[in-house]
Amino acid sequence: MIAPPDDSYQDLRDAVRALCAEFPDEYHRKIDAQRAYPEAFVDALTRAGWMAALIPQEYGGSGLGLTEASVIMEEINRSGGNSGACHGQMYNMGTLLRHGSTAQKDLYLPKIARGEWRLQSMGVTEPGTGTDTTRIRTSAVKKGAHYVINGQKVWISRVQHSDWMILLARTTPLAEVRKKSEGMSIFMVDLRQAERSGMTVRPIPNMVNHETNELFFENLEIPAENLIGAEGQGFRYILDGLNAERTLIAAECIGDGYWFIDRVTRYAKERNVFGRPIGQNQGVQFPISEAFIELEAANLMRWKACALFDAHRPCGAEANMAKYLAAKASWEAANVCIQYHGGFGFACEYDVERKFRETRLYQVAPISTNLIHAYVAEHVLGLPRSF
Repeated sequence: MIAPPDDSYQDLRDAVRALCAEFPDEYHRKIDAQRAYPEAFVDALTRAGWMAALIPQEYGGSGLGLTEASVIMEEINRSGGNSGACHGQMYNMGTLLRHGSTAQKDLYLPKIARGEWRLQSMGVTEPGTGTDTTRIRTSAVKKGAHYVINGQKVWISRVQHSDWMILLARTTPLAEVRKKSEGMSIFMVDLRQAERSGMTVRPIPNMVNHETNELFFENLEIPAENLIGAEGQGFRYILDGLNAERTLIAAECIGDGYWFIDRVTRYAKERNVFGRPIGQNQGVQFPISEAFIELEAANLMRWKACALFDAHRPCGAEANMAKYLAAKASWEAANVCIQYHGGFGFACEYDVERKFRETRLYQVAPISTNLIHAYVAEHVLGLPRSF
C-alpha cells in the first residue's frame, strides 16, 4: 500500500485495523441484509476515540488532522466496513471548528468527543436545486431570539442516528443579494427537539444500506445562538465541510479499491479453470493491474488534498480531483472484482456485491463527476462558466 514517505501512519492503521477485526464480514453482511445501522461498530469507534479524531485535545478529542481522519476512513472501508455510517462527524467538524464561537465549541465539542452527542448530519441539498447550492429555498427568518425555518431538504443522511445537524438556509432572499453565494447561513439544529416542533423526516429506501431522508420544515424555531459565524456567510463556511467531505470520500473509495484488489487477486490465484489459475491469463491480469495503477495515482491526490486542508490553504480543486480519481478507481476495481468472481461475485456470502453497491454511490454523491469536470474547467483551466 502506498503511504507517505515516512510511513508515519502505520501505528494508526494498525490500531484501526485491530478494532475493525472485531467486526468481520459477517457482521457487516448482516447489517446490510437487515438495512440496519451498525450501532455496535460506531459505538466501538467512538469509545476508541476515532470519531473524535478532529476535535482538539482541550475539548477531549484526539487533536488530529484531516490526513489522519482520512486514514481512519480508508481503513474502515478496507476492512470490509462502510464509513458512510459515520463519516459525517468527520467532515461536519471542520465547519464547527473553524467558524463556531468559543461558547459553541465549549458546548458541543466535549459532549461529541465523549460520545454523548453525535454530529452526523448536514442539511444542504434540496429537491429543486441538487448541487446548485446557491439556489436553495429553505429560509431562516429571525424573529426575536429565534430563527424560524421553512423549507425542504433531501438526501440528508443519518438523521435517525444523530443528535445534531448542520443546516444551510437562506437568511436573505436570492433576489436581494449582490452575489448569489451571499445571504446563506449555517445553523446547529437539535434533531430530537426539531422532530417534536416543526421538522418531519421521511426515509428514502435506496440501493445501498445508506440511511438517508427527506426533511420538511414548517415554522421550526431554533435559538438565535445556534447560528454559526456571521449571518449571510454560511456558504463560505460550508465550503470547508464540503472540501473535507470530498477528501474523506476519496479516502473511503481508496479503502474500497484496495479491498477489491485484495479480494480479486487472491481469488484469481486460487480459482482454477481449464487446468490453470485464472490469474495466469493476461486478460484477467491487465484489468486488475490497470485498476491498481489508477488507485495508486488517486491515493497521491488524496494526500495532497489532505495536506492543503490541514495547512488551511485553498484545496477545492485538489479535493474535487481526489474524489473524482478515487471514485473512478474504486469503481473500476469493483467491476474487475465482480467480473472475475463470476457468479460468486453476486453471492452475498462473498461480500463483493455489497461492496460493489456501496462504492457505486460515489460516482454520484456527494458531487457528480460532471460537476467536478465543470469545477476544474472553470476554476483551474480558466474556461468560461458552463452553468
